Amino acid sequence: MTLRFVHAADLHLDSPFRGIRAAAPENVARALYSATFDSYRNIIDLCISERVDALLVAGDIYDGADRSLRAQQAFIDGLRSLDSAGIRSFVCHGNHDPLDGWEARLSYPDGCHRFGAEFEAVPFFPDAPERVLVYGISYPTRDVYDNLVARLGQVDAAAFTIGLLHANVGGNTDHALYAPCSLDDLAQSGIDYWALGHVHTRQVLRERAPTVVYPGNPQGRHPNEPGARGVYLVEVTDDGSVSLDFRPTDTVRWAHASIDISAMETEQDLIDGIDDAMQNLLDGAEGRSVVVRMTLNSRGELNRFLRQPGAVDDLLAGVNGQWSDRLPFVWCERIQDETAAAIDRDALRSGEDFLAEVLRTADQVRQDPATLNDGLADLYQHRRFRQHLAALTEEEIAALLNEAEAMAVNLLAEDER
Repeated sequence: MTLRFVHAADLHLDSPFRGIRAAAPENVARALYSATFDSYRNIIDLCISERVDALLVAGDIYDGADRSLRAQQAFIDGLRSLDSAGIRSFVCHGNHDPLDGWEARLSYPDGCHRFGAEFEAVPFFPDAPERVLVYGISYPTRDVYDNLVARLGQVDAAAFTIGLLHANVGGNTDHALYAPCSLDDLAQSGIDYWALGHVHTRQVLRERAPTVVYPGNPQGRHPNEPGARGVYLVEVTDDGSVSLDFRPTDTVRWAHASIDISAMETEQDLIDGIDDAMQNLLDGAEGRSVVVRMTLNSRGELNRFLRQPGAVDDLLAGVNGQWSDRLPFVWCERIQDETAAAIDRDALRSGEDFLAEVLRTADQVRQDPATLNDGLADLYQHRRFRQHLAALTEEEIAALLNEAEAMAVNLLAEDER
């Protein structure tokens, strides 16, 4: 008999989208307000339509320890729908929804098991307790910095075992270092399938013996969470073979778009290029609405237009007037102008004026970024600024250098004209 379950994590129900929603038109704001709830409903519907045996939720059900009543009611209502369909649920809590957070006195269905502050083993099938076991643990409080895998203890080698855990595996720098552990810790644990939460980008860290999976969050919440978001539908055969099927559950998709202006000659060319980008995003979103952050880049004659006061704001208003009222919609959250004036850089660099010296200095820094420390010694040693400069990555330094060069060229070349 095949074991089938849905592995979800990081629901973040009632995520506020505060800054984005405030700037969005009413229909977009409504869609964002309900996005995490709609995504959760999609998960419940998936479980029921696929007739899975259980739903596993690996922490961060809510967006904060003081979770809203609306979020708690929605979550439990979903579990009740599963229970009515004969589908069990297993839940652990993470740093955003620790056990010591506020909780309304609501009744969970009998088919749901919530794990406590210590590892425990729970039969997946009550009528066959020896067949499959789920080992899970929840955060008692938000800040858990010790390796929870070390608390696991002996695992039943005769059963197929699932570990439900909210943790940072391998020191992922994009997320807080809560419950840190290594992939080797998980591999040596005796668990057959690790159902992880905490990291919002889906990753299969190990395919077998054991299978180690982050499903990512089921609904992106900001521009740094682009692309399809969802859950894994997992099937386990009697011989222990595991197959993974990613299923998108998001209702609003986040995206980045980049438009090169170098070959554009007129404002109409730019408007048409933006429209093409918006249509491509909509075509690739599988029926979802899209929130996009757009970047205009490269050197070109249109830089003169874009530098005019209000030009970028007018572009943004125009594109949203065309696309945000549709269903599904595409709403451009921001247009970033990273263009520069059209120049012959090689010719300017070979000159003897101040602009040529600026370009040569920029190239020198690109070859040896450490020279910035000499030229900006006062800033690097400043008590307020040094912490921010020290934290910059090589990519961020390169982006700042390109921006500084573009600003200098725009100003100095314009003076020459």
